[in-house]
Amino acid sequence: MKETILKKATEMFLTLGFKSVTMDDIAASLGISKKTIYQHYANKIDLVNASAIHLYMLLSEGVDKIIARDLNAIAEMFAIRDFVLENLNDESASPIYQLNRFFPEISENLKTIKFKKMHTSMVANLKKGIKGGLYRPKINIDFMSRIYFTGLTGIKDNDIFPPELYKVKETTNEYLEYHIRGIATVQGLDILTHLLKNTIKN
Repeated sequence: MKETILKKATEMFLTLGFKSVTMDDIAASLGISKKTIYQHYANKIDLVNASAIHLYMLLSEGVDKIIARDLNAIAEMFAIRDFVLENLNDESASPIYQLNRFFPEISENLKTIKFKKMHTSMVANLKKGIKGGLYRPKINIDFMSRIYFTGLTGIKDNDIFPPELYKVKETTNEYLEYHIRGIATVQGLDILTHLLKNTIKN
């Protein structure tokens, strides 16, 4: 039952917003009493925290599967972008904004978890790209990993990038191209151009 509650809560939070959804809403959707929910989760904050981590872990597992495919470094970045966009679209931007605004402690904790995972993955991608001749050999790997995470976090800030002006897909695409152009070799730029053409077609 605990996992059932978690899955339903995550689905509702992502669709309707972390602040908007009440424990009554979740109970009604599952056809159970609030008391049953409280047997597994102490309060809404506890459930929001569990849901946020659950959502992140699902995305993290998907990214790991992409990395295991052993694509070239740039193709890997595009595949990860596609996967994330499939799971976090424009409709989910508002709930994530609510999480950041109304549950700042949970948001900060999640940010720390995300950074550790993304830093490890990004460092590996940068090393792979350098080894494959797609990224410039003298880039500062640690710096580039950190600046990428900072930028990726920044473009999700609704105050700076209002959703009515900037769609999640557009900002993500623009940022990925911006990142790769800054570190790619001539060979890497050729691959980037090819992948961008496929992106436009799709």
